[in-house]
Amino acid sequence: MQQPDINDFPFPQSPVVPQLVEGDKTIQFQCRKGIKCWNACCSNIDISLTPYDVLRLKNHLNMSSGDFLVKYTVPYELEPGGIAGIKLKPVDEGTACQFMRPEGCSVYEDRPTSCRYYPVALLSMRRQDETTDRTSYAMVQETHCLGHNEPRSITVNDYRKEQGVEIYDELGRGWRQLILKKKSAGPTIGKPTDRSLQLFFMACYDLDRFRQFVEHPSFREVYDLSDTEMSQILGSEPELMQFGFRLLRQVMFNEPSIALKADAYDKRLSRKTEREAIMDEITAKIPAEAIRHGDPNDKYEIKD
Repeated sequence: MQQPDINDFPFPQSPVVPQLVEGDKTIQFQCRKGIKCWNACCSNIDISLTPYDVLRLKNHLNMSSGDFLVKYTVPYELEPGGIAGIKLKPVDEGTACQFMRPEGCSVYEDRPTSCRYYPVALLSMRRQDETTDRTSYAMVQETHCLGHNEPRSITVNDYRKEQGVEIYDELGRGWRQLILKKKSAGPTIGKPTDRSLQLFFMACYDLDRFRQFVEHPSFREVYDLSDTEMSQILGSEPELMQFGFRLLRQVMFNEPSIALKADAYDKRLSRKTEREAIMDEITAKIPAEAIRHGDPNDKYEIKD
């Protein structure tokens, strides 16, 4: 099986090159309390979170997504100057996971995708001549992990079922496709605007704030969604998250799946023109040399 670039793997600090495996591959592995390396992997973390990870963890902790992001995560660039990912923030002045306890993980029922998969990893890849992503798995055997010496054999597919990753994979696929699409498109789609980058972060990771965004009356002025559709979107956090992925594909890659109202642009332009007229009256009283103009089409930098 052809090996992809090492930079595509989610183990940047590992000296071991992961090997691609199929779902029917039998592996030897077991992690259990009492093993000598217990909590070793949680003592030095580098854990990226998916949007569904954030949803599960913030609900487990009974926190808003915004509060969770501040307390437990740190952002990083998935690509230079581009869309952002987030990682679990370790303990203050340390490298251990904030959820690690002597007895194990304190959020085990809702632990992140990468924790569930370890020492297997899900890889989503797409060739330039393909329109859909393909799923592969990677196996990593690090020296500190003694779970590989445990006398238990299991296939990758059965291990995935045992660890409960199937729902995580299903609900995270739209997010993975967005990242793959951005990476594969590169400069052909141009540099994302600051607003689209902010929308990406909000829709993917700050789901509670994204809900407020979708519920705002101005959103319905632009997007032609029926009451039934809105009820379905707002009635379930996974549905809201999936809708966010659709919106991002439309905004960032011009792949429309959400109808726009015919007069949406005219209404927004009218409001902007009205506000510019008010600003004109105000600035008419200010000395000309004190006025700085930016974009000639948005002379007061009025954002709508």
